Amino acid sequence: MTRPRTTRLRRPLLAGTTIVAALAVTAGLVAAASEPAKAATKPRLSLIAATTSLTLTSWKEDPGVHLDLGTYLTAEGTPLELKVTRKSYKDPVTITQTVYEGGTAKAKKLPGGTVKDFSGLPGFVRITVTDKAGKKVLSRAEDFCPNNASGRVRPDAPATSKYPESCPTNPFTLGSVWGVEKGWAANTYGGSYSEPVQLGAGTYTAKVEVAKKYRDLFGIADKPATVKLTVEERSFEDEPMSRSAAAEHAGHGAAHDAPTAHAGHGPGHAPTPAQAAAPVTSGAGPTYNVGHGPLTAAPPALPWALKKEQAVRSTRVGDASGQTDGSRRAPALRPLSKRPAGKPSVPDVPKPDLRSLPAYGIVVSDGEQDVPGKDYLAFSANVWNAGPAQLVVDGFRSPGKAKMDAYQYFYDAEGKQVGYTPTGTMEWDPRPGHMHWHFTDFASYRLLKADKKEAVRSGKEAFCLANTDAIDYTVKNANWHPYNTDLATACGEENSISVREVLDVGSGDTYSQDLPGQSFDITGVPNGTYYIQVLANPEKRLKETDLDNNSALRKIVLGGKPGKRTVTVPPHDLVNAG
Repeated sequence: MTRPRTTRLRRPLLAGTTIVAALAVTAGLVAAASEPAKAATKPRLSLIAATTSLTLTSWKEDPGVHLDLGTYLTAEGTPLELKVTRKSYKDPVTITQTVYEGGTAKAKKLPGGTVKDFSGLPGFVRITVTDKAGKKVLSRAEDFCPNNASGRVRPDAPATSKYPESCPTNPFTLGSVWGVEKGWAANTYGGSYSEPVQLGAGTYTAKVEVAKKYRDLFGIADKPATVKLTVEERSFEDEPMSRSAAAEHAGHGAAHDAPTAHAGHGPGHAPTPAQAAAPVTSGAGPTYNVGHGPLTAAPPALPWALKKEQAVRSTRVGDASGQTDGSRRAPALRPLSKRPAGKPSVPDVPKPDLRSLPAYGIVVSDGEQDVPGKDYLAFSANVWNAGPAQLVVDGFRSPGKAKMDAYQYFYDAEGKQVGYTPTGTMEWDPRPGHMHWHFTDFASYRLLKADKKEAVRSGKEAFCLANTDAIDYTVKNANWHPYNTDLATACGEENSISVREVLDVGSGDTYSQDLPGQSFDITGVPNGTYYIQVLANPEKRLKETDLDNNSALRKIVLGGKPGKRTVTVPPHDLVNAG
């Protein structure tokens, strides 16, 4: 599956691209170095509430309320900066905190087991709700993704937060950076990742407190936040707006949405049905300027399993102006108009390093077309860029021609274009759900027998590139704020004269192979042990720093009978994500 059609805005490479990216990776270390030595060695963290009273709506057609209570973690003195990594899939996930001693940044290792994955700090806060009689009716823990830059808490704080806009949930993530910028606030609510709760109409008191282990770990004062709640029951039928119109104006769930997923692409964020349907109500907590600046919150990404639902919803988000994820606006830029002049060359400058992740989300399906006796092996696959340079591919179209000629571009340390080379073609895909230009030489997928010989090859080998997943933001030159993550980068229109496709350092592009022609047709494949191979740059036309790490294998075992095939997916080292 691929992304719905939308307007493609060409992204330029700004001067100093490589230097800016490098600075982004170490920004948390450099910023404090310029401050006086008397600066605090650790951030001063506080839990605050934006409001003392709040009204929540429970819809009769979709009962339940989301406990977005307007509580935030703020950082002063220095940012809260955490780096979460694992050496390999055989190693556990570890976490370090950046602290400052005499103006020098140092890494402080936090206790083992603090985190188990890359989605955030588990059980960071506890929410306790009591009714008007003082009886406890709810107690639940909430995970916390620090990469949730909700807004500044004072006017002299940095204009923007340097940290990424969400926490990754790809099971094969290798490294992530989390942070709360100095002078900023991060919402403690899990957003769309958090389940609604059932509260009847009435008045309540909600208490939010940081778990003791985190108070001790980060030096947070034991000062719970208290919010008076009023829960109203309403019906869609009573609203002047239709449900779809209400979704357009919903301020509750939208405040927590990160870049929206493309059909067939990796995880993004969308409001739950209740959030999408709920119109804004007065007194419902802080107001977010959705789509108009940096104040929109961005909590952890939804699990990969919700991608298909996300793909449907993504058609409601994004627009032709380049407004995409509610937190920043894509720049309107001049498209290419002619082929590059001069002689192609491959200069001695940094180049990308494409690497494949093992397949995941592996299931047997009917390929979304209920064909009796047919079995397809569907899966998700990701190719990412370990850097140290972006992958930049431009397509150029001769008037009247059906295909574009594709060129890979190269840049020096100052971001100046210093060379390019032919690297295949781009072709227009007119099928519904596609309708954009595909680069034809990016990756291929194969089902290998136990002896590693090819059994089946996927028909999916052409792609519209996008930075759908943050795979490792700790690598050199990683871009913590990639532009082409969503609908605004759907790779051109049928009448485009040229397009640009970019895969940023640290990010990967996930596609779900679940349509006939993309997934593997295993109807006639015998039961037994196989490997799904994800192969980047299969024809080796793209210039990379290393061509020996482009393949990833995932072991599977096929069973069952024709029409009712089964698949067993053993863990990949410590990663148990089928």
